[in-house]
Amino acid sequence: MSTYVLMRLFEASPRRYDIGLRVLTLGRIDGVRLRVASLAAAPGVRLLDLGCGTGELSLACAARGAEVIAVDHDPLLLAVARNKLQDRARGGRVRFVEAGAGELAQRFSPASFDAAVSCLCLSEMEPPERGYVLGVVHGLLRPGGRLVVADEVLPRPGPRRVLYRLARAPLAAATRLACAAASRPIADLEAELGAAGFAIERRERRGGLAILAARREER
Repeated sequence: MSTYVLMRLFEASPRRYDIGLRVLTLGRIDGVRLRVASLAAAPGVRLLDLGCGTGELSLACAARGAEVIAVDHDPLLLAVARNKLQDRARGGRVRFVEAGAGELAQRFSPASFDAAVSCLCLSEMEPPERGYVLGVVHGLLRPGGRLVVADEVLPRPGPRRVLYRLARAPLAAATRLACAAASRPIADLEAELGAAGFAIERRERRGGLAILAARREER
């Protein structure tokens, strides 16, 4: 079952979004976010959360002492995130910004972040947009900065990939009908990160999600 396809359905009801993700991932999403935060956040780190949604990953990074700038294009999801921020008293370490991924280069200065994270965001983009955004993130990170991504990726070619596509097809159709949008698992996220100037440092798998930690290299 595709976690991300069903996640798009929950975006229409932001207050159910977190519950829905926990159910659909059999509780894995909380551990994935905590793992991403552990790989990217630390005291004194200035961190960009790309496609922050309802802010769970942002708050996890702030809990580890990072200064978080969290960006999303959806005002409804950001409203939920800001309410969480007030409830959890992390106001000094998280700032939520309404902006699309294409606006990042205009909103932030080059080499202004120590780290960046993204959870279930990149697979929403078409490959050309994703390549552009990864290039922008590369420019926003300081030399040696770290990018940690958790997202839906295709299994390697073979029977597992065939079964995955068959299982995913009806869910993708439902998403298109309900949301007028589609999502696609990423075929080769490592290659795309490499093309954007990142060197992979760590690879992990949690069900249908991959977690990749990469270092910004000079191009």
